Amino acid sequence: MDFIRIAHLVPFPNRLCHGISQRIPVQQEVRDLVMTKSICVFCGARNGNKPVFNEAAEELGNIIAKNSWRLVYGAGDVGLMGAVARGVQNAGGSIFGVIPQHLMQIERSMQNRDHLIITDDMHSRKKLMYINSHAVVLLPGGAGSMDEFFEILTWAQLKLHDRPIIIGNIASYWQPMLDLIDHMINLGFADANMRDYFQVANNTDEIQNLLRSALKTAHV
Repeated sequence: MDFIRIAHLVPFPNRLCHGISQRIPVQQEVRDLVMTKSICVFCGARNGNKPVFNEAAEELGNIIAKNSWRLVYGAGDVGLMGAVARGVQNAGGSIFGVIPQHLMQIERSMQNRDHLIITDDMHSRKKLMYINSHAVVLLPGGAGSMDEFFEILTWAQLKLHDRPIIIGNIASYWQPMLDLIDHMINLGFADANMRDYFQVANNTDEIQNLLRSALKTAHV
């Protein structure tokens, strides 16, 4: 098993890399990853109770592959995680998976991916997913997906990054969260420009259009 150094991947502020080993095991030698635009997808390890969620995840995976982007995700084979990865695979795309050791059996890490990183903990997983991506898409998910979203939103507010963040509000799933953000703004616990740090898409076509536009201009 070969090793790569984080510094050879997409650059990111050192203060967000604290606590991550500088040598990470992968399944094969990493070629020129920096030249490939990579999309980090945060989403649920469950399917939810509406077929449209799974359909949208698989469609997004297909879109990522057809645009010659690389998927960066949590490496699981369950729920929407598995659906988006299968969408990429079915369209012949590239996948970069990151999973903590303790979830290898629970989330049944997929074997057919280009690169796999196994971390010691959840926090390292989140940081490595984001370090190795140029944009982030949030699909429906649970508390873990919300945690991932609010962490990268906070990083953006603190000027630690300027990567595009897109909320895939499939079937209005994230509308209550968006309402909560407005509530925080209205009651003075967040500045009005909090909304400027992310964009909202209602379907996968809108996600694709926002990604294409953002990746042409983003300095990441």
